[in-house]
Amino acid sequence: MPYVFLVSMFLILLLGCTSKEQQALMQKLEANNVYHGKLKQTEKTQLFDINSSSKALVTATYLYEQTTDKNDTRDEIFIVGVYLEGEVEHNFESLGYALTLNEAVPISIKKLDKNDVLLKDISFVTQWASYYLVHFPHNSKKSFTLTFKSKLYGEGALHFAKVAKYVLTKTAF
Repeated sequence: MPYVFLVSMFLILLLGCTSKEQQALMQKLEANNVYHGKLKQTEKTQLFDINSSSKALVTATYLYEQTTDKNDTRDEIFIVGVYLEGEVEHNFESLGYALTLNEAVPISIKKLDKNDVLLKDISFVTQWASYYLVHFPHNSKKSFTLTFKSKLYGEGALHFAKVAKYVLTKTAF
């Protein structure tokens, strides 16, 4: 009987130790779970001029949701943010910029409004950049490279994977 009493007192003690601050912290962590998940699928690159001055900042978030379907043929979808120094409006075709995914051209590029709901959980969103929803044809590889090309500043590569990147490496960290 004393054993049951001690166990029940121990459980009451453990359950009573949760503070309101800890509960609020857990709620905030759960609310930001989507943001942190997208942050893991975000990459950035910079392009420089001949004076090593940064002229373009490109961020991309891969909008991939894991699936158990072995015959997954969904498009590869990205939100791409582009900040070009000195440029007010960005238009891929007219300014000589191009995006490719493993040398494949996009199916569609749609410019997003600054207040678009898709940008709510994306990291590195600024008021100076332009954001695009970019669809590429399905890629069956587990890892691939999104390349941003500029006639003036060269190209920058962003590396993405459908699985955790450490799974694809053979070396220990």
